Amino acid sequence: MSSLYTGVFKRDLTLAFRQKAELLQPLMFLVLVVSLFPIGVGPAPEILQMIGPGVIWVAAILSSLLGMERLFRDDFNDGSLEQLMLSGLNLNLVVAVKITVHWLVSAVPLLLLSPLLSMFLHMTVDMYIALLMTLLLGTPLISMIGAIAVGLTVGVSRGGVLLALLLIPIFIPLLIFATSAVDSAALQLPYFSQLAIIAAMLLLAVAFSPFAIAYSLKVSQN
Repeated sequence: MSSLYTGVFKRDLTLAFRQKAELLQPLMFLVLVVSLFPIGVGPAPEILQMIGPGVIWVAAILSSLLGMERLFRDDFNDGSLEQLMLSGLNLNLVVAVKITVHWLVSAVPLLLLSPLLSMFLHMTVDMYIALLMTLLLGTPLISMIGAIAVGLTVGVSRGGVLLALLLIPIFIPLLIFATSAVDSAALQLPYFSQLAIIAAMLLLAVAFSPFAIAYSLKVSQN
């Protein structure tokens, strides 16, 4: 049975890398937004350090929304999502596999680029470490919470705008705690409490999001 879930993982990963344009679009958007801010606000290091955490996190959220719609879209359009539901596989595990693939292709490149992005914004080493920790905890949360909204809107034509309207308000607490952690690191203050809150949100999402996503997909199929 585990080989079937491995097959879903390999299939989704292969399809994601075949669609290179859709794969690179969010990443290019992220890099362009972050790299244009030093031009727009000026090269002063103190200004860039002040706005840097917020810029990177806002760009990360918006870029993730660009690629979020395709999470279940192709499977819904070609009927393979319905076949997965009828195959006898545990839909919660199938959803978890798909979220894992989405995180690997969307968030891991961001993590790899994060040193370069922090250099653009003159962030210190302490600030970068805090930023990296918030990204490691926060990006899986974005994928899991976003997948719930994608499941609800997968049958809606051009649901990207509706998806953004649903998700942006939900991601505001994550944005607040993540940027607060990096700001605390800039002031040489402890930021464990902010990380703990983000980690608690992540654990809650890990526990409940697969069930919520599976239910939303079943509703969309009816």
